[in-house]
Amino acid sequence: MPRDATRRTPRRQSLADSVYEELLARLFDETYGADEPMNIDGLARELDVSQTPIREALARLESTGLVVRTALRGYRVAPMLSPKELGDLMDARHVIEPALARRAAARSDPAFVAELEATISELEGAPRGPSFADYQQYWHADERFHDLIAERADNAFLLRAYRSLGGQAQRFRMFSGFGVTDAESAVSEHREVLAAVADGDLARTEVAMARHVVNVKSRALHEVADAEPVG
Repeated sequence: MPRDATRRTPRRQSLADSVYEELLARLFDETYGADEPMNIDGLARELDVSQTPIREALARLESTGLVVRTALRGYRVAPMLSPKELGDLMDARHVIEPALARRAAARSDPAFVAELEATISELEGAPRGPSFADYQQYWHADERFHDLIAERADNAFLLRAYRSLGGQAQRFRMFSGFGVTDAESAVSEHREVLAAVADGDLARTEVAMARHVVNVKSRALHEVADAEPVG
């Protein structure tokens, strides 16, 4: 059962999206623990909605890797990534995202550059506190920056590979209370990618994105190591 005594009912507008955002917030705020069941009937009663938006939200969350579904057990909260899994995930991003960035730079135009700039401006101004409510805007802006690049690359197969990673890159933040600890570095690295895209320099764009992913991996692994109990 959820440990948060405060009951939040999703807004009626865009109900499926509201349910998704509510469950996402609960996952990152540790309302549900690792491997805890996500009972559809119980969630529908708790949030005062039908089972349909619950099923839709859980299916979306499954695609991000934040929840898992197994035969005869239904949906459960995913376990936290191990250091090896986190490293493997970031290595996969290192293969995919620089290639996407190079292709996106080749298809860039002023409107695309402006869209990337807007996400970076949002990153700079977004709250960065430890709870999901505090850093949700930051997280969405970061995600949007990478999504824009992946979509602009115009390669359906690379895009599918990128999306298969989904929110898994954020799983290491679950059950940890990390929040956002690398905002200055991330903003600087995003600006390096943006500058290369704006200059139309394909090779530099690819290198900048590769450097960003490598740095994110290093910072994430350090955070996980620091969170592990000693002894």
